[in-house]
This record gives sequence, C-alpha cells and structure tokens, in this order.
Amino acid sequence: MADKDAAFRQIFESNSKKIFRLCYGYTGDEDAAHDLLQETFVKVWQNLDKFRNTAMISTWIYRIAVNTCLTYLRSEKRQAKEELTPQFAESHKEEFSEKNEQVALLYKCIARLEESERIIITMVLDELPYPEIADISGISEGNLRVKIHRIKQKLTDLYNQYERL
Repeated sequence: MADKDAAFRQIFESNSKKIFRLCYGYTGDEDAAHDLLQETFVKVWQNLDKFRNTAMISTWIYRIAVNTCLTYLRSEKRQAKEELTPQFAESHKEEFSEKNEQVALLYKCIARLEESERIIITMVLDELPYPEIADISGISEGNLRVKIHRIKQKLTDLYNQYERL
C-alpha cells in the first residue's frame, strides 16, 4: 500500500498542474476546476491498479480528466461561461500585467470554443506531442493537424474581435 501511495503522490505532482489547466479551460471557473481536478485524481487513485501501461500514464490521466469534464458539463447542462474569466480578471486587475491580461483574454476565447476544440487546444498549450493528443482525442494525427490549424484560426479571429472592442 505504501508503494501505491508514493506512486500516486508522484503521479499527482507530475500531472496536477496540466490537469487543472485542462479543467479550467473547460469551465472558466477556478472553483469548478479544482473540484474536477480532485474528482479526476480520485478516479486515478481508484483505478491505478487497472492501469495497463499500454499508453503513457499522462495520456491515461488526460482521458480520465476529459471524461470527468465532459460529464460535468453535460450533467449540469453547463457551458464554459465567458463572463467568468473577465470577472476574475477584473477582481484581480492590479495583479495582471499586460501579458497576464492577454492570457486571461486567451482563456476567454478558449471558453467560446466547442468542447472538443477546448480539449485539443489545451493539450497543445500544455505542449503534449501530437501523437499523444491524437491518441487522447481519438483522431488521426493528420486530421489533428488540420483541426489544430482551424482551432488556432478560430482563436485568432475571436482574439482579434475582443482586441477591437
């Protein structure tokens, strides 16, 4: 049991920041993202013995996190709320440099994407290799590259719309 505890601690420390960003990308809400992060790692803990090492453990955890986020969004009939990020940014305005404001705007734009687009772009931002993203999302690497190009174009258009306001 001590081995499982130690392994789990290392897995959590190695993956929790990326999984939080993924959850935040889906919800746009810090509290909900923390809840989903916790729920994801409860599932990881409960199923750690079932992990077969046929994929990287980070890929397996991403799949769990994605499914957890999608279940949350569907069961609550929620969509990421673009209003949450600006409220967060407004309440922490003094803390934001220009770069942080741009990051907040980027997350606001990401929140307006479709669910599948949000997960893909979040993994790209986390610098996951394309073969791993393709594996997690269940599409071919060629289709993934096309999809990423379209998502980036969509984000650029959304970003430019906000910049003009």
